[in-house]
Amino acid sequence: MNKLPIRVNSISMAHKIRGMAPPSHPLISITDVGAVKGAADISAVLDFYMISLKRNCDNLTYGQQKYDFDEGVMAFVGPNQVLRGQEHEPGYAPKGWVMLVHPDFFWGTSLAKKIKKYEFFGYAVNEALFLSEKEEATINGIIENIRQECDTNIDKFSQDIIVSHIETLLNYSDRYYQRQFITRKATNAKVLTQMEDVLTEYFNNGNLFEGLPTVQYVADKLHVSTKYLSSMSKQLTGLTTQQHIHQKLMEKAKEKLSTTDLSVGEIAYELGFEHPQSFSKLFKTKTKQSPLEFRASFN
Repeated sequence: MNKLPIRVNSISMAHKIRGMAPPSHPLISITDVGAVKGAADISAVLDFYMISLKRNCDNLTYGQQKYDFDEGVMAFVGPNQVLRGQEHEPGYAPKGWVMLVHPDFFWGTSLAKKIKKYEFFGYAVNEALFLSEKEEATINGIIENIRQECDTNIDKFSQDIIVSHIETLLNYSDRYYQRQFITRKATNAKVLTQMEDVLTEYFNNGNLFEGLPTVQYVADKLHVSTKYLSSMSKQLTGLTTQQHIHQKLMEKAKEKLSTTDLSVGEIAYELGFEHPQSFSKLFKTKTKQSPLEFRASFN
């Protein structure tokens, strides 16, 4: 029977639940994964960020997804997301580290707002970041710098130095994710082909009376997170998922304008718009022509 997730509102609480020594700083900690023990079956909603690099670890469930960390990857969990561990397999011998950072640690720094731009905190665990040996060494070097700073006496420079290192780590991670979108292009291209199929089916099967497909709808059909899908699509095609939806909508609109005698209002309704003005405005934004101007030029 599934247990309701508990809310873990402090790093000290996280350490206690997972059988780790108390953190030396209330708002940030770095722990070797081998020191994380106990309560493996707990579902938890974290009030802080968790960044980890794991190798030779067993499975972890994140939302509805499971991921095997045998190959060694980085994962990023943002606040207010449900995380659930698994019972360890025999021979469990993990390597790596886990960093916990409370949002309050960024208060008064440039990273307080900037951290929201790193969309990989919204990716699912099965969309984790695979690192080359060289990339892993770079990330581990940054973590060691943060660990050393946390272990020294805290002074007025400590927060700025640690935040600077964390921002560097996130920037490298962002770079490596963009690299991954390219190096795994064949796999990602398959996802984009499937996205095209999902949109084509939606637009051709009369579903538009229910409204335009949402990014969440498309992502659910493809079993990926919305942010990962849009980031991957942007990197490979230059368009976000929302822009792909609009592009498919424009194709359908142009088809109806050029092959039928339906009024603009009737076409707007068939395309899921409650108000024809909204359709006409979007059409002109995307094509630089009004629907009637397009129809006239086509004829």
